[in-house]
Amino acid sequence: MFLAVSLSSCQQEESNTKSFTVKNNLNLDRTSETVSIPAAKVAQLVQEFGAENLLLRDAATDSLLVIQPIDNDLDGAIDEILFQTDIKGNAEKEFTITGAKDGAAQQPESEFTTYSRFVPERTDDYTWENERVAFRTYGPVAQKMVEENTAGGTLTSGMDAWFKRVPYSIINDWYKKNEAEAGYYHIDHGEGYDPYHVGSSRGIGGIGVWENDTLYTSKNFTGYTTIAEGPIRTLFELRYAPWQANGRTINETKRISLDMGSNLTRFESALQSSGPVPNYTIGITLHEKEGDVKANKQDGWFRYWEPIDDSFLGTGIVLSPARVYDSKDHRVEAKDHSHLYVITKPDTDTLTYYAGFGWEKSGQFKSQQDWDAYLADFAKRLASPLEVKF
Repeated sequence: MFLAVSLSSCQQEESNTKSFTVKNNLNLDRTSETVSIPAAKVAQLVQEFGAENLLLRDAATDSLLVIQPIDNDLDGAIDEILFQTDIKGNAEKEFTITGAKDGAAQQPESEFTTYSRFVPERTDDYTWENERVAFRTYGPVAQKMVEENTAGGTLTSGMDAWFKRVPYSIINDWYKKNEAEAGYYHIDHGEGYDPYHVGSSRGIGGIGVWENDTLYTSKNFTGYTTIAEGPIRTLFELRYAPWQANGRTINETKRISLDMGSNLTRFESALQSSGPVPNYTIGITLHEKEGDVKANKQDGWFRYWEPIDDSFLGTGIVLSPARVYDSKDHRVEAKDHSHLYVITKPDTDTLTYYAGFGWEKSGQFKSQQDWDAYLADFAKRLASPLEVKF
């Protein structure tokens, strides 16, 4: 009787399990690498148990891994299931995914998380973070304040940076403390701070159209949709009012995501123009022009390394080299107009790139060489995604 029950349980478990492999084709060790399982590959398990009750295991250790189901288009159906793994260079790992009626109760908990939200209590920022970095950008109220000459506004579609040196979430705490003590998050109280100036610049990764020595850009975002947040990824969308680029009208929506373990945010800009444009250009502000620019057009990474207070900051852009037309170290006297520009070919209506930063005082990077190595490795990983086979 005991043996018969055991056999039946094993057979049932096997029927509820799918195996797959993940292969790293680079001679490069990869850590905290996000793997996406298309929901279609495990549709039967999702239908029978629900995505929240799926259990993913490392086959070699039988250990349960943290997963995050994502509904990318908010239609009520899961589109992909994310997890992260470390994998050695030129290595292959096997995983299993199983359905269980009490799977949600068995899920391992992640100590830290990604997070993003709209912040109406601080004008109308949209802010996002993981355990390494935090960013924000600005909404229509901040724009209106500038246009009406009201103090405290910001007019830019550039991207701001908050420097973290703790892995836990700081967004809500910093905003709350800033309400009680104006300027709180501009002072480092041990967790990091916000010394980064965006002004009317592109900040870290804002875009525009470069033509006749002028960068034409959108203004602040006008609407947002939060799509996901969790232990692997935060994902949201920002919408912009139609903007002018030397006589052309451009419509833009940004889909923005940040994964755990990454210093770079992924930007996917959907762009429609009323007429042909010469380029779409990504910018990084050069602030007081005291730093050093490096451009690697062949591999698709670009960076600026600058002093900031008593430390140094590396900012960077990574994208497919096939999209790169040119880059420009543009330094002028006008405030907020000096940038490292990455000029891209307008081959499609979507521009996808990564932009972010590494702060020396965070302990994540010890030197300019460390930051360069990070961007170079990121570009290699982007060019050679992990191969998933069922």
